[in-house]
Amino acid sequence: MSNTADAEVVFRIRRFDSEKDPKPHYEDYRLKALPGMTVLDGLWKIKETVSPSLSWRVSCRMGICGSCGMMINGLPRLACNTQIAELGTKVVTVAPLVNFDTIRDLVPDLSPMFETHTRLKSFLIRKDEHECEHPTAEYKQTSEEMENYLQFSYCIKCGCCMAACPTSASDRQYSGPMPLAQVHRYNVDTRDEGFDARRDALSGEAGPWRCHFGGECSRVCPKGVDPAKAIQWMKRSLVLDYLHLRKRGQAAGLAQVPRDAKRREGIPEAPKPTV
Repeated sequence: MSNTADAEVVFRIRRFDSEKDPKPHYEDYRLKALPGMTVLDGLWKIKETVSPSLSWRVSCRMGICGSCGMMINGLPRLACNTQIAELGTKVVTVAPLVNFDTIRDLVPDLSPMFETHTRLKSFLIRKDEHECEHPTAEYKQTSEEMENYLQFSYCIKCGCCMAACPTSASDRQYSGPMPLAQVHRYNVDTRDEGFDARRDALSGEAGPWRCHFGGECSRVCPKGVDPAKAIQWMKRSLVLDYLHLRKRGQAAGLAQVPRDAKRREGIPEAPKPTV
C-alpha cells in the first residue's frame, strides 16, 4: 500500500456486544489512511465519525502502558505502535487478543492473567518485612546484578505474548509466558528471598514444564522481553534446586543512608537493638 494522503483502507473489525449479539461478527469501515496514521488512530477516527459504540482499551498511546494490545492482521500487536502503512495491505483486520474471553468488541478479559501473576507471587519478597513497610535504607545491588533481570523488567503486561502462545491456546491450566517470565525476573533479583515460596506453584501443570519452547511469545513482544528465554532459565533453576545444586547467595543487604541525610529527608533512624 502506498503511503499517500488519499490511500483508502478497509478496517475489518470484530464486533461483539454480549447484550445484543449471539456471537461475534465482523464489520467493515472505510477511511483514508494519512501518512503516519497508526491502527489506533484509525480506530479513533471510526469511533468519532461512524461507530461511537466501538470499544477497546487505551491509555498512554505511546507503547508504554500495554492497554491497546489486540490482534492486527492475525498477529498480537500494540495498536498505538503499529502504523497502517507498515502493514502493507489495504485491509486491516482487527480483533481482540485470542486466548482470552472477550468483554466487548476489542476488549479482552485479562483478569485471569493478572490473577495468575499474583498467585505466582511475581513481586519482591523479603524476610525483613518491617524494613519493607518502614524503610530506613536501601538494598544494595550492583549494576551487574541488575543486568540479570533488567530485560525481563521491561514487561508492560499487554498480554500479546499470551495471545501468541500455542500452549496457552490449548491448556488453560498453564500460567502462560507473562506470569512465568515475571516469576523468573524476581527469582534472579538479588534483593528477593521468595524462590522457595514460589517453587511449589511452579511444580505442577501451571509451571514452566508445559512450555514447548515455540518462541512465539518472544517474537511478538513489543518491548523485547523474551519470555521464552526466561522460562527456559527458570527450568534450569528448578532442576538445580531439586538436585541441591542451585547457588543460594545471601540476599542483598541494606546500604545505610548517612544520619545527616536521614535528618534532612525526614527518614526515621532504625531503633537500637535491645539487650
